[in-house]
Amino acid sequence: MDIAQSKVTAQGQISVPADVRRKLGIGPGSVLEWRDEGGRIEVRRAGRFTSADVHQAVFGSKKPKKRSLGELKDGIRSYARKRYARG
Repeated sequence: MDIAQSKVTAQGQISVPADVRRKLGIGPGSVLEWRDEGGRIEVRRAGRFTSADVHQAVFGSKKPKKRSLGELKDGIRSYARKRYARG
């Protein structure tokens, strides 16, 4: 389903329609990603940080300790119980 249309200027610029800007939550300075998906071009708002950026911020340069799936699930359960405990 088409949402809106844009016209390309001689300089290769386009205007993003207001409805699309609102839907994507973009404004001045926002970055859009253009991706070729098997003959279709997708345009979407770029994330501010990559997963590598987040990993570096959380763990620094050290490698995280390897954990089993059970240990990960237990940790998530424990966190959720503490975070959302009533009382």
